[in-house]
Amino acid sequence: MSDPTLTVLLLLGLAALGAGFVDAVVGGGGLVQLPALLLGLPNASPVQILATNKLASFCGTTVSSATYYRRVRPDPRTFLPLMALAFLGAALGAGIAFLIPRSAFDPIVLVVLVAVGAYVLFKPEIGTTTVLRFTGRRHTAAAMATGLAVGFYDGALGPGTGSFFVFLLVGLLGYNFLEGSAKARLANWATNLGALVVFVPQGVVLWDVALVMGAANLVGGYLGARLAVARGAGFVRVFFIVVVSAFIVRIGGEVVGLW
Repeated sequence: MSDPTLTVLLLLGLAALGAGFVDAVVGGGGLVQLPALLLGLPNASPVQILATNKLASFCGTTVSSATYYRRVRPDPRTFLPLMALAFLGAALGAGIAFLIPRSAFDPIVLVVLVAVGAYVLFKPEIGTTTVLRFTGRRHTAAAMATGLAVGFYDGALGPGTGSFFVFLLVGLLGYNFLEGSAKARLANWATNLGALVVFVPQGVVLWDVALVMGAANLVGGYLGARLAVARGAGFVRVFFIVVVSAFIVRIGGEVVGLW
């Protein structure tokens, strides 16, 4: 594959900046970043696109998860098991990423996003306060199951991973949106690392592109995390609905062939 031009790198950097911001607030930055990579690098293989996206996202989730940890102080009894299983799931998913075409996932992601968006929209009380659904070992088991399932999806493809983490942590476990976002960022950091453990030794990361996008994603992640913490759960909920709606339109358009 030929090296991308400076213009392409700049445009990819701008996409990564926006993706990092969105990802830090509610997740789903891959739904911004992956299409940009597909357009900007038409000669790259699907696994190169996925691996490069993962490295860029890893930079953003590193700074956003650190910001959330310092300011929200999530409970390690939940986020550590969640991260461990997310890492494992992502590594397993990345192992089959070489075999799965991206086109096979779009209809599935669309259906899930519609269900997620509708649930949050029509249940305005969800995520306003933390009311845990489970306690003790059941709570830990639910967190671990969430990490494994979403982590596997992230390793295999990835778009919308952060949003799925936020939704399950809010809807299934009972956290408010701010706490859910904090734990989602930590889990998403673990999934990115788990996938990279598989991708980097395979030599499929496009390092020049990944480092430019990673720097931009890092800045976006920092700004998004700071804003989310400052504005609180209500802001995150509204932002979540807006972003999921935009993703539904974009993916729905692809599925029906509008673009």
